[in-house]
Parts: sequence; structure tokens; C-alpha cells
Amino acid sequence: MATTGECFARALAAQDDAALSALLAEGIDFQALTPGRHWQADTPRQVVEEIIFGHWFGAGAHIEELCSVTSGQVAEREHVAYRMRVRRSGRDHLVEQQAYYNTDGERVTWMRVLCSGYQAIQ
Repeated sequence: MATTGECFARALAAQDDAALSALLAEGIDFQALTPGRHWQADTPRQVVEEIIFGHWFGAGAHIEELCSVTSGQVAEREHVAYRMRVRRSGRDHLVEQQAYYNTDGERVTWMRVLCSGYQAIQ
């Protein structure tokens, strides 16, 4: 059975905003760090619509492939790492993210994400 983190990575790669939102609890404590900015949100809509698909993978970016997903635990905290091939501005890039999260059993209540940024494939 897939972990919540693996489901998160697959929904993100499929650019399925409804599935992604369904994995996040209302009142989520979300923070992320990308190469140029620190992000914070406390609702699924902010996380999915404003941050993930509004800025990170918005207009002009298409996730072509989920290249890898791994998951595990650090004591009581869960971890997921995923790498995607993303087409942006006519070029292919790799993007890797590492996320640590807690759930209420069904949905993510707390999440911290670290992103590699868009890395051009030569």
C-alpha cells in the first residue's frame, strides 16, 4: 500500500489538483524552501493552487514524468523524496523535492519541503 507521501508525489506529478488537495488537512502547517523563496500556507487551497500549481509548476511548466519516489520514516515523522522530469520553456529539467510530514491518519497535517529547483538536463 502506498504511503500518503507517495500518493502526494504521484498526484503532484499527475498535476491532479483535486487529488493533491484531498491529501491535505484543513489547517495544514505547510512550509517549503525553493532556491529563491520560503513558502508558507495553512490551507490545502493555498498549498495546491497558489504555491504548487500557481508558482512552482504553473503556466509554462509540464511535468513529463515521475522518475523516482522513495519513502520512509524518521521515528514518528514520515519522509518522501521524489524526482520529476519537467518541460519548461522548451527544455527538459529535473526537479527533486524532499518532504517530511505528519498525518492525522488520513491527511497531511504538517509538511516541510525542500526543492532542488529546476536543473537543466544537458
